Amino acid sequence: AVERIRAGGQKLRGVATGAQAPAPAGCAMVQLSTLLCKAYHGGHLTIRLTLGGCTNRPFYRIVAAHNKCPRDGRFVEQLGSYDPLPNSHGEKIVALNLDRIRHWIGCGAHLSKPVEKLLGLSGFFPLHPMVITNAERLRRKRAREVLLAAQKTDTEATETKAN
Repeated sequence: AVERIRAGGQKLRGVATGAQAPAPAGCAMVQLSTLLCKAYHGGHLTIRLTLGGCTNRPFYRIVAAHNKCPRDGRFVEQLGSYDPLPNSHGEKIVALNLDRIRHWIGCGAHLSKPVEKLLGLSGFFPLHPMVITNAERLRRKRAREVLLAAQKTDTEATETKAN
């Protein structure tokens, strides 16, 4: 221990110079490194989907979460929701808070592939080329099925007329 003398001539016993003085009563001292370690989660933020709902009835929340946290675990903020099953009008419902999504992307958050696809379909991002390609393939397949069904009905109609 090192002795120091206060201006009034009073002796103080303390720790070696360069170290912190003892904290006053009632104050809890926390090392800065401890706070930094608790704040750091060993990764980055990701905007992704968390699964909710019941069996055979999925429902997703769009959240900003640390990439090290489990899929349905703790998240920083909910940014929207996604209901993948069509409702009575045949619509898949998506709710997005675009201002907060823009904020988290500005903070350096990464996007998962499904969220990136949803944001592309909503017009927030440009569409991924594979989304366009898959839509064209599906359109061609449906047109082919309609054409085959029409040909099949035509052949059945001509066969019934021939008999």
